[in-house]
Amino acid sequence: MTVEMDHRIERPRWTARRTSVLAGVAVFVLAGWAAVSLLLGAQSTLRVPAASVTIDAATSGVFHDLATLRAKAAPKDVIYLDALEGGQVERVLAHAGDVVREGQPLVQFRNTQLELDVLDREGRLVESITQLQSYEKQLEDTRLANARVSAEIDYNIVRLSRAATRRDALLAKGFLSPEMHDQVHDELNYDQRLRPLQTESDRRQDALRQSQLPRIEAELNNLRDSLKITKSKLDDLVVRAPIAGRLTDMDLYVGQIRNRGERLGQIVPDTGFKLKAPIDEYYLDRVRVGQAGQIDLDGRSYPLQVTRVDPQIKDAVFQVELAFVGATPAGLLPGQALDGRLSLGGDRPGLVLPAGAFLERTGGDWAMVVDASGRHAQRRRIRLGRRNSDQVEVLSGLRPGERVITSDYTGFEKVDRVELTH
Repeated sequence: MTVEMDHRIERPRWTARRTSVLAGVAVFVLAGWAAVSLLLGAQSTLRVPAASVTIDAATSGVFHDLATLRAKAAPKDVIYLDALEGGQVERVLAHAGDVVREGQPLVQFRNTQLELDVLDREGRLVESITQLQSYEKQLEDTRLANARVSAEIDYNIVRLSRAATRRDALLAKGFLSPEMHDQVHDELNYDQRLRPLQTESDRRQDALRQSQLPRIEAELNNLRDSLKITKSKLDDLVVRAPIAGRLTDMDLYVGQIRNRGERLGQIVPDTGFKLKAPIDEYYLDRVRVGQAGQIDLDGRSYPLQVTRVDPQIKDAVFQVELAFVGATPAGLLPGQALDGRLSLGGDRPGLVLPAGAFLERTGGDWAMVVDASGRHAQRRRIRLGRRNSDQVEVLSGLRPGERVITSDYTGFEKVDRVELTH
């Protein structure tokens, strides 16, 4: 019988060494791949078609210090029509779009309560005027009466003086009784004593009359003016054109009720146009009254001048008003949109880059700069200065001739490198 025994099988030693070598090589390869990945793949890259982006070069030139204008034409003057009294619309005598003359009736109201109030106030004013006139007449009558009394006293003194002289002669010859002689002298003495009293009374009453008459006259004038104003309130029921021009924004119908002070419409006189334009708040501290600008219309340029700056910012813009310097474009219509430029007066040579949509995403702090091959663009910090609708002023970060992606940077915010595919 054959007895089989188990034997230990040993691996060749060269196999273990080969495994160790291979493991070491694998580790080395993996470490090298990781290093290369760190060196080359640390930057996030985005691949985009080259045809989908706009590339512009930074060039040495003149930066034109301009602000873009998107203006609207507005009438230079507007006269508002308000209801002075209001009431129910009785007649509409003109409509929006009509050219009206100064003083032309536009709308007539009916207001029964106002008419009653006017009649009541007229009655009270007339009564007051009548009372003052009666008092004025009393003062005049008193003056005349005093003058009449003074004249009568003077007459009696003259008459009695003559009679006394004659009776003195008759008494001396014994042709007149003493009683008749004394009677004339007594009457003369009475009038002579009465004369200074009447004179003093006349003086005082005349001083009173002289002080009262101006007051009465002033009060009468006030009452007459009030009466005139009261009567004019009925005239205010008819709204008239205060100036010649074109009637706009009036939409009234017979039977409507409009309250006192309510806006009825407006009149645009033929005094020309002004322009109103919103400007980006970026330019607020650089826009001043008197600065020059221009708009382009039908192939012609028209000079402008800033006449008003409203510093209030709303929706990231502020408003300016501009006037035409010289001729106004023929056929200009209210509300018509016009494109132009406002000169801020700071043109100077430097490195400039065409303005583009990239500014909205970067704020001018960085840009994607294209390399010499034109196949890659690298994120780079830059610093920009002033800008207009066509140019931005480059202060640092770019050299003349370097090219930059200037189109929209949507999706580029977290990207360090752009690969341009063809």
